[in-house]
Amino acid sequence: MQRTQRTREEVDATLQIAKLVIRGDKDDQAVLCSKDQTYDLKIADTSNMLLFIPGCKTPEQLKTEAAPCNLIHSEIFGFSNNYWELRRCRPKLKKLKKLLMGNTYEGPDSQKEKDSNSSNYTIGDLLDQIQASEEEIMTQLQVLNACEIGGYWRILEFDYEMKLLNHINQLVDSESWSIDKVPLTTCLQELGPLEPEEMIEHCLKCYGRRYVEEGEVYFELSADKICRATAQMLLQNAVKFNFAEFQEVWQQSVPEGMVTSLDQLKGLALVDRHTRPEIIFLLKVDDLPEDNQARFNSLFSLREKWTEEDIAPYIQDLCGQKQTIGALLTKYARSSVQNGVKVYNSRRPVS
Repeated sequence: MQRTQRTREEVDATLQIAKLVIRGDKDDQAVLCSKDQTYDLKIADTSNMLLFIPGCKTPEQLKTEAAPCNLIHSEIFGFSNNYWELRRCRPKLKKLKKLLMGNTYEGPDSQKEKDSNSSNYTIGDLLDQIQASEEEIMTQLQVLNACEIGGYWRILEFDYEMKLLNHINQLVDSESWSIDKVPLTTCLQELGPLEPEEMIEHCLKCYGRRYVEEGEVYFELSADKICRATAQMLLQNAVKFNFAEFQEVWQQSVPEGMVTSLDQLKGLALVDRHTRPEIIFLLKVDDLPEDNQARFNSLFSLREKWTEEDIAPYIQDLCGQKQTIGALLTKYARSSVQNGVKVYNSRRPVS
């Protein structure tokens, strides 16, 4: 396929449409957001004085004028010895979940929906309060399984989400469907009397991939996502769970044909193999601090020494552009060998 080069006029038109926004509350470090990226704003000094000249033209522009001249008189409106330096940074999305968790959706018949005066948020409200670009916010809303209800973005109460998923799993089992081909129309017809159709479809989107075949809409359900949600349901009410017992109960709790695996729990739960018996407990990466040093402090206060395999799911999201987990560990941790295994501990004392 031949690639066409955009004209100068097309580039200029794109730049005119593009919008840059500075976001942050009075106590925040300001960031600059484009449509899809976020940048730190920092003042940088320069040895060359910067002059502000209204209507200033470049040599290339002057050459195109009908009557070019060699001497131009310009009025200088101001000068500066520093400028704003932009550095690509991770979007600050921790606040997004905090806001939405303040008023989770428990279903249309919930007394909470009838009596609630809690704050709800449109996408405009979220753009005003979250230090991230619009595309980054929309991506995170998908990660959180949030949905738009009545023009407001809401996170489903986990128990209600599990109720919807259980309805779908039971229907798949009773109809002997393959999880690779779950028909949307039949799901809505069968489950519509139990729950709102838009909630059924939303749950299918959260735990499956939508596709069209011969004009009909189907969903390919993800066994990994369903097994992971089931594990969270089992662990959320238990401070610690005997690991061997958990594995047995977990496998019995997922739909027939699905196989549970520890890989499905990365960033959700942690196994402590130094206790007798071994235990497992809930540790969600999205509940940890957003700042790098605070994240490592939190992890090392929980466990003094970590293997790379255990800590990787909890710091993966901290990696910047072209940054590796190894580079993060080198900066914030100290390595040693314990019983033939490489482990990491904090570089600084942790209270």
